[in-house]
Amino acid sequence: MAWNKGEQGYRLDHSASELNEQLKALEGGIKEEDARYYLYKFLRNNISFTSEMFLGVRLFPFQAMAIKGMMVSDYSMFVFSRGMSKTFSTAIYVLLECLLNPKANIGVIAGSFRQSKQIFQKMEDILSKPEASLLKECGFKIQKGTDQWTLTLGSSRAIALPLANGERLRGFRFNRIVLDEFLTIPEKIFNEVIIPFLGVVENPIEREELYNLESKLIDKGEMKESDRYIWPNNKLIILSSPSFKFEYMYKLYKKYEDLINGLGVKEGDDEDDFKDDAYRLIMQLSYDCAPSRLYDQNLLKQAKATMSEMQFKREFGAQFIDESDGYFRLSKMAACTIPDGEMPAVEIVGNPSDEYILSFDPNWAGNTSADHFAMHVFKINRDSQKVCLVHSYAIAGVSLKQHMEYFLYLIKYFNIVGICGDYNGGVQFINSCNESSIFKNEKIKIGVIDVDLEKPENWHSDIMSFKSQYNVKSKNYCILRKPTVNWNRNANEMLQAAIDHKRILFASRAVDTHFDEQRKKNIPIDKIKWDMKMLGSSKGALMIDFIDHQKSIIELTKSECANIEVVANPQGSQSFNLPQNLRRQKGPNRARKDSYSALLLGNWYAKVFFDSENATTERKVENTFVPFAI
Repeated sequence: MAWNKGEQGYRLDHSASELNEQLKALEGGIKEEDARYYLYKFLRNNISFTSEMFLGVRLFPFQAMAIKGMMVSDYSMFVFSRGMSKTFSTAIYVLLECLLNPKANIGVIAGSFRQSKQIFQKMEDILSKPEASLLKECGFKIQKGTDQWTLTLGSSRAIALPLANGERLRGFRFNRIVLDEFLTIPEKIFNEVIIPFLGVVENPIEREELYNLESKLIDKGEMKESDRYIWPNNKLIILSSPSFKFEYMYKLYKKYEDLINGLGVKEGDDEDDFKDDAYRLIMQLSYDCAPSRLYDQNLLKQAKATMSEMQFKREFGAQFIDESDGYFRLSKMAACTIPDGEMPAVEIVGNPSDEYILSFDPNWAGNTSADHFAMHVFKINRDSQKVCLVHSYAIAGVSLKQHMEYFLYLIKYFNIVGICGDYNGGVQFINSCNESSIFKNEKIKIGVIDVDLEKPENWHSDIMSFKSQYNVKSKNYCILRKPTVNWNRNANEMLQAAIDHKRILFASRAVDTHFDEQRKKNIPIDKIKWDMKMLGSSKGALMIDFIDHQKSIIELTKSECANIEVVANPQGSQSFNLPQNLRRQKGPNRARKDSYSALLLGNWYAKVFFDSENATTERKVENTFVPFAI
């Protein structure tokens, strides 16, 4: 661990050593008002003591440092490795901030509403323990609404809100903002929605009155300019695991670093580059900064053995890295991702006037550690000959019937004009769907097109065969693709080219008006299974989480693609798979490639679809004979 104080100076008001000197200097009895003042300063400067006294929670030193940093700094960024109790430490900060600072108004925001609620769930867990009896006596209350969770203590409050509802967010004003999982928060929303929260200061009237009074005393010579009361600034707390260097978070990280170190500020000037008196903090902790007993050592050994070096550096080393090292580059997939606030965005119900392709990679093993059953829905743009991934599904450990119900939901609520699935398992799945009562009751039967589409020299004739069998009205539009070596290579090269040339896009997050529109859609949200963790929530809350979930699975898909590596054998054939170290992982959170496989199938079917639309009965013949001299 390295420590750099930077050029910002030090705030003695928050110095434990300074407080100790003040307490030592006290003699005899003191007034009750002064006793309360010093008790407040003592509790605020001794976080470990305060946490154990009120919460019954003993903190590791790095946790106490992090919480103290959140309280002291105006702008703080915490870049923690996986497993560093980031959510737990933040929950303690929110509780203590509400306890120690009347009128604290805290906004807790994350990329998904579920993530911001997790901080509140941690607070609820702490408050429920007998060791926190003193804290409970203070009168904390947690209210859980459909789209807002609120913690109150007297005049202090903390509110968890969905990020996507930007218009509603703009109606709030906070003097402290906690941004969890900052990587998932779009740059545009951060700058245009969140930062303005901090524009209004706390107690503006009192500040103005005190300033005028101090000015009169300074004019009379009874007070110095340097003795003016320094009001606390609004606070921004950023928490995240590290990102790639091409992402916005790293740019902000470097900006904070430069401001802390005083770069660009010339000696003797007004330090205009700082623009304010803000105190900034970066705390970047890898796994080896934590006590050994915090981590499961077997987990660490497994991670080192199964993760790539770059992945381990990012996940556990808390280091920013340049790029993914797989066959598909994350930076290029980021360039294919629609910026939040622009269209197309994720959808839970398709536009009836639009057309969609559905792809799937089936698996219905009955345990959560198995491969995912993955499905993707792509919106078709006939004019540009592009497709955009707008809806995704990836889950393990649920029944075949539940997969079929979700499949049926996609067919009913999106204008599907083509389906492509993996032949291995796909035959059984389509047959099971067609023979099931849930499909028969809806009078839906999926027809499978018999076509090869394997050899390049037969591509045109195969496309014409596909076109002759294809029928949207009768739903005879499904291809079950056998993953041969040749097809696998061609499909991966096709996907790479589609990413390079932006022929395949990834939908933006649903925000503002589009979020509200999707939220109001009438779908059987309480009947379809899409996440093993969603239990006991209201329909309204489920809809918010379901919309957020779509963006999460799209990001998962890109991550899976980034893990894929290509290996050539001595015979010249190529295989596309996870690295061997990732294939050795076990458990529900292991690395998978099922969403990548479904993406591969969907992109390939899009090529078939567009080629069939453009195909004519007369094949264009090209002269391939080149004369040469003997």
